[in-house]
Amino acid sequence: MNLMNMDSENRVVLNVGGIRHETYKATLKKIPATRLSRLTEALGNYDPVLNEYFFDRHPGVFAQVLNYYRTGKLHYPTDVCGPLFEEELSFWGLDSNQVEPCCWMTYTQHRNTQETLAVLDRLDLDTEKPTDEEVAKKFGFEDAYIKGKVNWWQHLKPQMWSLFDEPYSSNAAKIIGIISVFFICVSIISFCLKTHPDMRVPYIRNITVKTASQNTSWVLDKTQTNAHVAFFYIECVCNAWFTFEIMVRFISSPSKLRFIMSSVNIIDYIATLSFFIDLILQRFASHLENADILEFFSIIRIMRLFKLTRHSSGLKILIQTFRASAKELTLLVFFLVLGIVIFASLVYYAERIQINPHNDFNSIPLGLWWALVTMTTVGYGDMTPKTYIGMFVGALCALAGVLTIALPVPVIVSNFTMYYSHTQARAKLPKRRRRVIPVELSRPQRVPGQPGTGGVCANTGSGKLPSSNAPSTGSMDQTIRRMNANRTISKDVILPKMETKDPVGNV
Repeated sequence: MNLMNMDSENRVVLNVGGIRHETYKATLKKIPATRLSRLTEALGNYDPVLNEYFFDRHPGVFAQVLNYYRTGKLHYPTDVCGPLFEEELSFWGLDSNQVEPCCWMTYTQHRNTQETLAVLDRLDLDTEKPTDEEVAKKFGFEDAYIKGKVNWWQHLKPQMWSLFDEPYSSNAAKIIGIISVFFICVSIISFCLKTHPDMRVPYIRNITVKTASQNTSWVLDKTQTNAHVAFFYIECVCNAWFTFEIMVRFISSPSKLRFIMSSVNIIDYIATLSFFIDLILQRFASHLENADILEFFSIIRIMRLFKLTRHSSGLKILIQTFRASAKELTLLVFFLVLGIVIFASLVYYAERIQINPHNDFNSIPLGLWWALVTMTTVGYGDMTPKTYIGMFVGALCALAGVLTIALPVPVIVSNFTMYYSHTQARAKLPKRRRRVIPVELSRPQRVPGQPGTGGVCANTGSGKLPSSNAPSTGSMDQTIRRMNANRTISKDVILPKMETKDPVGNV
């Protein structure tokens, strides 16, 4: 009987979220400097009647926490979200880095998810209209909004920005977005069509020549062609809209520095500036000999297609996918360059071993072009090996190219699927969810040797005793738990059949 009493004194009952766990006190001492290693009967969550400690925490996570004290191995429950598991470990005073290697990959998935959600927040894919408080915080007049002193410009500036930069914020913004896309498409089509021979006008010059009889005559000479004048007026109208749009967006932008440093905006105002530079060159530098070469820089106007990313979340996700896959793409380029150099050298010497009068590989640099075309599975056919050894090298080159290009593709597809699935999930998520108010129960601190509700109030620290007429929150909580104590018992714990003593000592 004494042995049973000694064994019961060495055990402790922990009620976590309604699930009762029983273990030895020595087990909780295995990991020092934690919450469970410092349990005393003076704590406010100790119930002297049930002789247990109550914690209003997640019971499923605590099962793994208690198993960590018993076995020294911390496993991650798959039915619990990662941030919740970290929060519970922080409450019990445990380090999340102690998770076993078998569970580490599953446990760290939530960190990748949080990084993905942070990236999607920066992409600004939300189509729901923000609140007035969020708008004030974004544009930097939060203090004026709280004081109710918002001037007319602070009212107008967010409206202008949402009208020209957020196509899904209102019906008017959708109309502006459609107009912007229309001018982008017209500008790109005009830029392409003006190079077609049927869309160009010949430039005819009158040249005076001398005939064989020493008489003077003149001939018409068509030296070049110019684009039709209609394309010039189309470009003027389109660039007038682009200039107006970029000026309005710059004036109403929340942050001028972020607006200037944005890659899409850099393309926008460089493309617009190239049009005006082209006008100046045509006016003052058209007589130069190589003036047509300067038109090459007008190709930057094609880059206006990236402005469509403001109107399509799919394009934003695609660009972000390539950013996230930068390491894999760099590795692909490295192995591709390595293979090109190796197979270009091999095919050069392979074609020289046998007699080959029609050898296309006169140097290794020419072989680099052939290796690039072969490894990328394009195969123009302008250069082909003629010897059997060269054909064998060509077959190895094609196989190596297929394997090299195919390896990083699943990673890129996986990244795109991840971003797209999270975007679809965010679109279906309700934006206005009910807020949970953090309210703590006012539990009085117990004094050793005085069971009940007396003592100093733990929540205020004022030293005042609770009123004897008002029922104590701690006693009500203990009464409820006494009624439900035996309803839920941990499956891995078998409670001994013992007589329980009340605080007075009666059986």
